Amino acid sequence: MPIFSASQLKKVRIISQLTYANPFDAARIGYERQLLGKRFRGDHATWSLNLDAIDLHNINAIYDITKSLVTAARDAMAKNKLPDETELNLYEDMVFYLLYENTRESLEQMLANPNVLSDSRQMRVIYQRFESQFAAYLQLPDITMPSGHQPAHVFAVFFQIRRAFENIYTCMVGRSQPMSQLRQSVWQSLFTHDERRYVRSLYTRMADFTTLITGPSGTGKELVARAIGQSRYIPFDPKSMQFAEHHTDSFFPLNLSALSPTLIESELFGHKRGTFTGATSDRKGWLEVCPPLGAVFLDEIGELDQTIQVKLLRVLQTRTFQRLGESKNREFAGKIIAATNRDLAREMQDKTFREDLYYRLCSDIITTPSLAEQLADDPQDLTRLVGFILKRLVAADSETLTPKVIEQINEQVGTDYPWPGNIRELQQCVSNILIRGTYQPFVWQNTIEPMQALKDATCNGKLSADALLNQYCKLVYAKVGSYEAAAIQLGLDRRTVKKRVDAIEST
Repeated sequence: MPIFSASQLKKVRIISQLTYANPFDAARIGYERQLLGKRFRGDHATWSLNLDAIDLHNINAIYDITKSLVTAARDAMAKNKLPDETELNLYEDMVFYLLYENTRESLEQMLANPNVLSDSRQMRVIYQRFESQFAAYLQLPDITMPSGHQPAHVFAVFFQIRRAFENIYTCMVGRSQPMSQLRQSVWQSLFTHDERRYVRSLYTRMADFTTLITGPSGTGKELVARAIGQSRYIPFDPKSMQFAEHHTDSFFPLNLSALSPTLIESELFGHKRGTFTGATSDRKGWLEVCPPLGAVFLDEIGELDQTIQVKLLRVLQTRTFQRLGESKNREFAGKIIAATNRDLAREMQDKTFREDLYYRLCSDIITTPSLAEQLADDPQDLTRLVGFILKRLVAADSETLTPKVIEQINEQVGTDYPWPGNIRELQQCVSNILIRGTYQPFVWQNTIEPMQALKDATCNGKLSADALLNQYCKLVYAKVGSYEAAAIQLGLDRRTVKKRVDAIEST
């Protein structure tokens, strides 16, 4: 005998969709509108950070509907009304939605105060409250739930969802379509496009998928990497009342462009004492320090020396590595996240980046949008971003300062300024205005792109060999962004590169 009426079933199906929906997808808001009808409040297309007080009207209304439907269905089953398989699946989905909302305040407390996570007494209170509700709704006489999920697993998934939501919602600001797409993409990187399947089986396999983050400099690639690295699934042990690892100890970043090849190998793989000058003791690298549920972030992967590319490829293929100076294989069980602002397709064509490494990195690609792309889609994002930056710098005065800073930005750089430094430049712009009351963007002395300048000069056939080398040094320096990196790529010393670049800029 059915446990849902025809009118109830329509609502139940929508709640089932909400349970596993990507919260940053427009479809999520669509489900809310369908369920609430005229009770829906707001004009937003997707969820994005609101610097004012968060309006929980829609969430509370959905909760009330869900609780009423779950209670009615459970009462019907208590009166020996047996649901069919479809109804039971829908009921379980609704219960998961209800349990999450019932536990949300505790999850927020766990996230805001790390001491709660390490206090087994507080965790016991939180988990036992959750477990008793889980049993009341899902462990019913003579009825077996379809998923077979254990309460500890569901609790761990709930905490992962809360961490992921906070890391994405509070850090990736803006209502533009490019930013909305970024939030969706990061969530999908964590839970895949099929969250139901993720919760059922893929949650243990996500380290097998390497994430590659591409985008211009200053667009928050490390922010995205950190959100992913600190939002992975971590099992909960109901005996010890502890999670297997602490989420804040799970992210290990390494900026490859800032180090020499030897130091990169040492930082990544570790080394044995005496392997090179300065190696006075054995040292563990990030691959060894990183726990199985952690993530190593390789920033500027496009800068990686070809020899190290081969070693990294081996890590991704075999999950093993060796310290410098050793032959012993060690296992790496964590996740690799990489980022670059380079055009890897061009790098592969030029044979500076290995194709086989790229195809090991590209199973999950996220692209961070430029600030210009965001503002072209929604100019109001500038106000939102400035407000966000000011709230972190001067929380008490941020509301009154935001319109003043925006006015100065518009006066000094104009509304069509391309923001070549992206969010990083905007942060410095806001800081300049707070300190100096003004912002002067950096202006290149030579407005012609280095590649175009070299191309034009070569085609004209009027360059001396020395001038040609100067132009090429300028091109490489503009591409890699530092004299040190340019020197390595050119096979010259840093002073020579700087001298030749200066020779171009002084003409």
